[in-house]
Amino acid sequence: MKRLFVGLSILMLFLITTAVYAGAPMDAVRMNADKVLDVLRDPKLKAPSAKEMKKDKLRAIYVSMFDEVELSRRSLGMNWNKLNAAQREEFVKLFEQVLEKAYADRILSYTNEKIEYTKESTISGSTAEVRTKVITASKEIPITYKVILKDGAWKVYDVTIENVSLVQNYRTQFNDILAKNTPEQLLEILRKKVKAQ
Repeated sequence: MKRLFVGLSILMLFLITTAVYAGAPMDAVRMNADKVLDVLRDPKLKAPSAKEMKKDKLRAIYVSMFDEVELSRRSLGMNWNKLNAAQREEFVKLFEQVLEKAYADRILSYTNEKIEYTKESTISGSTAEVRTKVITASKEIPITYKVILKDGAWKVYDVTIENVSLVQNYRTQFNDILAKNTPEQLLEILRKKVKAQ
């Protein structure tokens, strides 16, 4: 009876672990990257008049691929605690728009480069790192995705392109701004940036 109980306990633990695992981090990154490539390669979206439709499709993929709150929180670092709940919510939305403005044209300029998935490493129980390379005609660009398991899905919370971390880069900028300004002033700077672009 004791042996049966131990066996059932191990089986239950395995089933719980399997349910929470939700697929490999590399598979999650690959699936979302493939969706992006499908949009970029879609012949119906090649015309300049389809640019906004293409952006809308990419925006939907971004929302499913990235953990916007985790990305925002890590980009602010300790300064996240200086924002109240309403400010945090607005910051997450503004930061998403800032990132879209900064990177949309680069993504839209895709010209059939290949993506190679090279390595997956566990950082902790709920975080992992997926290393990839974008292979162009002239060079290879290393891109590393850091992902976190939340609500049964792996989502990106940082991207490092050629050894430059998105989170670290923006954290430096936000630290500089918040060293001299209030959280409300930071939000105003971001509002202006979004309107200007």
